[in-house]
Amino acid sequence: MVFSSLLFVFFFLALNLIVYNSVKTIRKKNMVLLSFSLVFYFWGGPKYLLLLLGMVFACWFFALLIYRYRKTSLSKLFLICDCVVMLGLLVFFKYLTFFAGITNSLFHVPAEIPQIALPIGISFYTFQLLSYVIDVYRREIKPQQSYWKLLLYASLFHQCIAGPIVRYQLIADEIDHRTVSLDELSRGIKRFSIGLAKKAILANGCAAVVDTLLPTTVKDLAGIPAAGLWLGLLFYSFQIFLDFAAYSDMAIGMGMMVGFHYAENFNYPYIAKSIKDFWSRWHISLSTFFRDYVYIPLGGNRKGERRTIINTFIVWGLTGLWHGASWNFIFWGLYYFVFLIIERKYLGEKLQRLPSIVGHIYAVIVVYFGWALFYCDSAGTLGTLLKGMFGLNKNGLINASVPIVFKNNVFLLIFCILACTPILKHLGAKVKRLFQATGRIPYISYVYDMVVPTAMLILSLLALVGNSYNPFLYFRF
Repeated sequence: MVFSSLLFVFFFLALNLIVYNSVKTIRKKNMVLLSFSLVFYFWGGPKYLLLLLGMVFACWFFALLIYRYRKTSLSKLFLICDCVVMLGLLVFFKYLTFFAGITNSLFHVPAEIPQIALPIGISFYTFQLLSYVIDVYRREIKPQQSYWKLLLYASLFHQCIAGPIVRYQLIADEIDHRTVSLDELSRGIKRFSIGLAKKAILANGCAAVVDTLLPTTVKDLAGIPAAGLWLGLLFYSFQIFLDFAAYSDMAIGMGMMVGFHYAENFNYPYIAKSIKDFWSRWHISLSTFFRDYVYIPLGGNRKGERRTIINTFIVWGLTGLWHGASWNFIFWGLYYFVFLIIERKYLGEKLQRLPSIVGHIYAVIVVYFGWALFYCDSAGTLGTLLKGMFGLNKNGLINASVPIVFKNNVFLLIFCILACTPILKHLGAKVKRLFQATGRIPYISYVYDMVVPTAMLILSLLALVGNSYNPFLYFRF
């Protein structure tokens, strides 16, 4: 079950909100959320629900032992045990097939590569539980005494399959003490509706263009003209951002509907003025996790230039690997490692002295070509794509179909650009300030807040029902 499905939006989520608001005490509300979350996991496979229950139990148990023996060396031993269990399970389910493929190609061992299904959300709830146990070890938080409350934290269906990675200390108090005002419920519905529209209309619309212009086979890719490849990679850049940002928007919105406040995960990364700036805006919960739980414990930048480079290399290799068990993801992470080191040693101060538009163009170009690495799952595919973008596949500059694809999707492209920038957000804030300055009631703002969620839900419904429905196709030249 995914957020951008009719079953989830109009049955599962709707039923959850009805039942949640029909009970009065916070204890009962928690039980409603926990029950729905466990059903959500059960839907993806009963055995994976058992895995989640077991991993939460391990972290709950070890955290209690760490706190109990916090003044002895045993606390560190229990932390190590927990990390071994959690990371061992993550490696088994997510990376064993990948590593077995490597050893098979090098040493022909094992003879048969195991195919292991990936449990839904395991990357996210593993990192969340690890952050909880480590924070207990660091004495930044006290352990949760109730197993069921820790299970609620780890299993909340809002954010467990696509983020953001929520720190326990951020919502620890809200597990037992939270209220929801009518205004906050409204803002949560609006945020969810916008996220759903980003996914169902914009991201899925971009995916349809990508399927046309960026085929997955080398033979088909070699036949696409250069202009088509550039356009296809542009739409892929929008698709990736809108997919990730949409799920974070929906998670944050659903959290607000029931009184949980998750941290922002994306802050308009495509307006960044450097690669460092880009990663301070992109998947914020992931980059801060690696900073706080890997980079700083390794020594950060406190142990000399050489050690700083090694630590940065480890972090970005892991960042790439976290996105998927494939070499292209690892190289994608290391690609950013190279540019971050270049900025650190040579470009940082120069970029600050130059006009901001220069830094922005530089960042956009680096990120744009980075998505080529992310998209291509083999060196052959990557080489074909990059050569084709410069006409080296004898594929020509353009053909008759590329302008048609562009014209049919130009309004989709415009709305994607608007969704990736804070233009509309700043415009709305400016209108509100104008009304406040003149002492008038901002009726237009109220109308916007009421109309937008309704319109987004209707358009998303049409997109989900029609599957390939794209409202922008009604605005053709």
